[in-house]
This record gives sequence, structure tokens and C-alpha cells, in this order.
Amino acid sequence: MFSLPTLTSDITVSVNDSAKLTEAIRRPIEPVGKHFMHHAQRTLRNHTWSEFERIQAERNVQTVDESNVDPDELLFDQELADESLLSHDARDWKTADLYAAMGLSKLRFKATENQIIKAHRKQVVKYHPDKQSAAGVGLEQDAFFKIIQKAFETLTDSTKRQQYDSCDFVADVEPPKKGSKYDFFEAWAPVFQSEARFSKKSPVPQLGDANSSKKDVEQFYSFWHRFDSWRTFEFLDEDVPDDSSNRDHKRYIERKNKAARDKKKTADNARLVKLVERAMSEDPRIKAFKEEEKKEKERKKWEREAGSRAEAEAKAKAEAEAKAKAELEAASQASAKADKKKQKEAAKAAKKKNKRAIRNSPKEAGYFGDADKAATIDEQVGLIVDSLDDDQLVDVAGKIKAGSVKETFQEIAGTLKDSGKLPASLLSYFI
Repeated sequence: MFSLPTLTSDITVSVNDSAKLTEAIRRPIEPVGKHFMHHAQRTLRNHTWSEFERIQAERNVQTVDESNVDPDELLFDQELADESLLSHDARDWKTADLYAAMGLSKLRFKATENQIIKAHRKQVVKYHPDKQSAAGVGLEQDAFFKIIQKAFETLTDSTKRQQYDSCDFVADVEPPKKGSKYDFFEAWAPVFQSEARFSKKSPVPQLGDANSSKKDVEQFYSFWHRFDSWRTFEFLDEDVPDDSSNRDHKRYIERKNKAARDKKKTADNARLVKLVERAMSEDPRIKAFKEEEKKEKERKKWEREAGSRAEAEAKAKAEAEAKAKAELEAASQASAKADKKKQKEAAKAAKKKNKRAIRNSPKEAGYFGDADKAATIDEQVGLIVDSLDDDQLVDVAGKIKAGSVKETFQEIAGTLKDSGKLPASLLSYFI
């Protein structure tokens, strides 16, 4: 609580009685900005303020989550690839899929050490016994957590990981089934890429494609015929007892493990040899190279026998040339005959067309205003047409087409009269 100061009598208030409010003015106002857009969206979608704010908050959270995604997280398994791992006996952890237990079933031997550490951290957070018990799962998944720890210990140790990768048969890519239809390069490239992870030498040559040169193909198969593999099978060894009191038993187990490893190594080498031989037998490039070699041998053989065939070839060539020449001359004569016939037919058609045009021109010109003399005009025009040679027909038809019909007939009638082809009495209308 606090007290206000006492009012004094010198406090006065002055009021301006003459002041007046300014007159109201109507002005256009246009709403702008994000707040107006939010208002418009809320109104159009019939959302309350609470609903609208909740939707915006969800969008903001989603945007933040998407911007903070680790690229490696996208490569990890979102769910456990093998659900049976949850009930797997921890004492038999070697038979478990360690990459699947770590959430790395997609990457496997391609996973980097940093990715393994990240994946382990993720699995620990998700499957730690304390968290599982808090979630009410129970203790039956403690064994799976132990498998995760064993997987982490194995995959972060370079020697142990190499031993495990040697026995990671899930990462192996099987060759295509015999007798089935498939694209050779699409089917076999992943097989050789999978096998290449065991090579002591690098870089490992690629399978290539249909355009690969013969040298590249030969180098590829030469590399695989001499493939030097570091693949071992120690991971599958029977555990040697730590009890040193029974040394004979310990040595027996060691000898047994070595014999088993050697047997598996021999079998794996034989498998790889068969795989490479099968790939060579099905490689379309090898078949093409063999076909080219066969053709080259046949060509050389042909050249060796060329002397005995030279005369026969020369005679056959001469006969072929003579026949071709005769056929060419015959074809040329036939073509010339056909062209001449076409020209003759074209000239005949043109002559008929010109005659028809000349005969019809008086009618089209209205008989020059003398329709009562139409019969006489048609008769005399017919005589004129029959008396004209081919060149005169073309000339007269061209002049008539230009528009001077009567003048043209008068001119040609005079020419025919002067040449004596027609008497003036038969051309009385035009002379």
C-alpha cells in the first residue's frame, strides 16, 4: 500500500471552449501485411483463432525439424529390419545380423565409422533397458541391447569388423538365375561390386558396358582370374576355451577352426572362379570379340587362297560388269522411250486443250455481239483450228488467253488466207 500526495489548491484545469472537432473525411484504406493474410486465411477456412494458431505452430515445428535432419539419419533404418533380433539370445550374438541390430542394414560394409557411432547412439537411446522398462516393455529386450553393444564393439574394431564383413553373407549379391532373360550389365555389375569389397588390390576395374574396348574387357577378366581376396572366416570359429589347464583341448579347437577356415576359403575361391567363368561365357562382348576373330581368320584364309581365285574373280567381275552395263543400257532405253511417250502424250493433251480453248473462245466472248451468227462463227473457227500447226495453236491459244479474242482470229484468218491454206470465202466473218 502507498498513499497519494495531498491535492493542493493551486491545481487548475484550463478548458478551451472555442475548440472544435475537424470534419470527418472518408478515405480509402487497403489492408496489407502478414496479419491481414492470416486474417483472410482464417476467415476463408472458417478457423477460430486457436485453430489457426495451432496449425501455424505445427507448420513451424515441421519446418524446423526438416531443416535440422542429419543426412546420415536418412540412411539409417527407421524401423528394425529384423524383428526376430528382439528375441535373439545374447549368448548367440555371433549369429545375429549386427548391421541390422545397429540400424545399418542398408549401408552394411559401406558404413563409415562416424555413421556407426551415430547409429549406435540412436539405438542406445531407443533400446536402453531403463527406457524400455519405463515404457512398460519389460526385460525381455535386454538381450537385444547386449547384441547392440556387441555389434558396436565389433564394427568399431577394424580387425573384428573385417572378420565380420568376411562372413556377412547378407551383403553378397547373387548372380542372375541361369536360363532367365536379363540385361547382362545391369545384372552382373552389382555382383562384381559386391565381390570387389574383398580385394587386396585397388582400384578394382569396373565391368563396363557394351562399348568397352577389347583391352578393357581382357584386363577386367584377367584381374578377376587373379583375384587376391582378403576374405577370411575367423568370425565363424568355434570359441576357444580360456581354461589353459587343458592345453590339448585348446590346441584341438584351434586346429579344428583352422581346418574349417581353410575349407571355407577353398570353397569360396572355387565359387568365385565359377562365377567369373560363367560371366565370361555370358558376356555379349566376349561373344562379339570371338565372332570378330573368326571373321578375321576367315578373311586371312581367303587372302591366302586369293591367287587361285583371282582369274575366276576377274572373269566373274567382267561378266557382272557386262551384265550391269547391258541392264543399265536397257533401263536407259526403256526410260528414254517412256519419257518420249510421256512427252508425246503431254503434247497431244496440250494440243487438244489448245484446240478446245480456241473453239470455245467465241462462245465465252459472247460471239462478239453477233449471237445470230453463232453457227457461222463456230464453223469458221473450226476450219481455222483444223488448219493450224502445233506452234500456231500454242501462239493463238496464248493470245486468246490474254484477252484479244476477235483480233487474234482476224489476224490468223489473214495469215491462213495469205498462205493459201484457206480461201477468203470460208473466212468471211473474220476478213
